[in-house]
Amino acid sequence: MSSSVQRKRIRKSPEARRAEIVETAAAVALAEGLECLTLRRIADELDVRPGLISHYFPSVEDLVAEAFGTAAGAELEILLPVGAQAPPATATATATPTAATGSAGEAAGSAGAAGPPAPADVDVSSPTGRLARFFARTSGEAYDAISRLWINARHLSRYRPPLRDRVAEQEAAWRGRLEEVIREGVGCGEFRTKDPHVTAIQILVVLDGLGAHANTEDRGRPEAVTRMAVTTAERELGLPHGALTPDA
Repeated sequence: MSSSVQRKRIRKSPEARRAEIVETAAAVALAEGLECLTLRRIADELDVRPGLISHYFPSVEDLVAEAFGTAAGAELEILLPVGAQAPPATATATATPTAATGSAGEAAGSAGAAGPPAPADVDVSSPTGRLARFFARTSGEAYDAISRLWINARHLSRYRPPLRDRVAEQEAAWRGRLEEVIREGVGCGEFRTKDPHVTAIQILVVLDGLGAHANTEDRGRPEAVTRMAVTTAERELGLPHGALTPDA
């Protein structure tokens, strides 16, 4: 008499399955671009049927928007976490998926923090320290990856309304988080600026301008250029040169 042993499948909750799909899509987007996101591609990564992906995301446009929002939001939590808390040890933003084995999600979960570590002597309990940590981490290959994703998303958002809405949402989140730090610094006397909102925008515009070269930059720019965002922040916040780069 023959017998068969059926493979036991673990049924994930809808919430866990959706999170897994989004995490995997975010990792693929960072490594290869938002154009590479298809329902079949993510199904292959997770070794499931495409119908399962379409159950949670009937339109790939919604998955693209969710993937971008997840990646950009995770990066913000690394670069500028709320208050004086330490940034998370892992984040989707630096993940690099491998081919069709479901490992994109695993890569997202095991990736390290973006950019170089902040100087050891930075006191992140202060607004100045948190801003210094922010600038220390907005450089290097990991930050270039998120810069490329922003370039990619802003271009595609012209034609994709769900992505356009998510880009606007993330822009507001980044702007608001930076403005909060600046307002706190003004309140405790560390910073001097008449309009924290405008100052936050100025800093982000310079960072975006530098990040726009992430696809082509050869790392040959002089320090005066690579430091432009820091210089702008120090000038607009009434800080002396070097206040936001204590290791300089």
